[in-house]
Amino acid sequence: MRARVRRTALRAPRRAATLLAALVLGLMSVLSSGGPAAAATPLERVSSFGSNPGNLVMYRYAPPGLEPGSPVVVLLHGCGQSAQSYVDGSGWQKFADAGGFTLVAAEQQAGNNVSRCFNWFQPSDIARGAGEALSVKQMVDHTVSSLGADPGRVYATGLSAGGIMTGSLLAAYPDVFAGGAIIAGAPHGCASSMLDAFSCMFPGRTATAASWGDRVRSAHPGFTGERPSVSLWHGGADYVVATANLNESVKQWTDVLGGDQTADSTSQLPADTTRSVYESGAGQPPVIGYLTPGNGHGTPVAPGTGPEQCGTAGAFFLDSLCSSHWIARDWGLTG
Repeated sequence: MRARVRRTALRAPRRAATLLAALVLGLMSVLSSGGPAAAATPLERVSSFGSNPGNLVMYRYAPPGLEPGSPVVVLLHGCGQSAQSYVDGSGWQKFADAGGFTLVAAEQQAGNNVSRCFNWFQPSDIARGAGEALSVKQMVDHTVSSLGADPGRVYATGLSAGGIMTGSLLAAYPDVFAGGAIIAGAPHGCASSMLDAFSCMFPGRTATAASWGDRVRSAHPGFTGERPSVSLWHGGADYVVATANLNESVKQWTDVLGGDQTADSTSQLPADTTRSVYESGAGQPPVIGYLTPGNGHGTPVAPGTGPEQCGTAGAFFLDSLCSSHWIARDWGLTG
């Protein structure tokens, strides 16, 4: 009862703050629901997966004949999107079928955020053992238990608010996630309120690498194990979450993983995308940055049936290159 009362008390100011968010993000909600993507197999709703303190909805897709010990990929949609629309638009089901892994798609509810954004700016929702972050962790635990998935191969990716929440999951649960891909996001710990969130998104905030890194380390003090690999995706013409956030995120994660902010190698991908690899120290995985100069705000996709193609172009799904393919490739999940 005490926890329920505390949760209700937290929601009152949260709902007031999200009314302000709706003025700016409401347009995103309308646009992102306006262009239906080609339908994938309907996701399975999982109604009971834990205490669910963040009041999220869990959906899942497990390919037919999935073997025990398979990986898990968690997907976090952007504002105004749904779990199904994000799976459909991003094309992840294609790679789940080919690579033999489960998709777990978390969905935000309007009762938590009127624009259906994950609450990445609320400390109570991104802390280890609390809020929306714990709800996602419980989705992972349920999937590992019920499907016999491999707890050592759990990954997460998301767009915008879902991307920033992905970074917070990697910070709070480095012992749960083996890797994460943050699309059009911002550094973990950039904001601690709704008003903070706007300036983090645009024009972005600047801090030292050590300061950004400390915000990750403080999410799970004392953790000394191998941290998740991190890839960072951004469009050079992003008008919602400024491209400057890519540089700040590189500073954050290279500091955490023991590297520096000078790329050790670069390569060119479709759509003039530059892939930059920042090697880390002490046996930690690298940080990989992807910058697509012509892209605005959204998940990069490349409609088609080729092995490096995926998804459906539309609002916040940008016809450029298939990010899902390259992310799965980074994680060794392309079969």
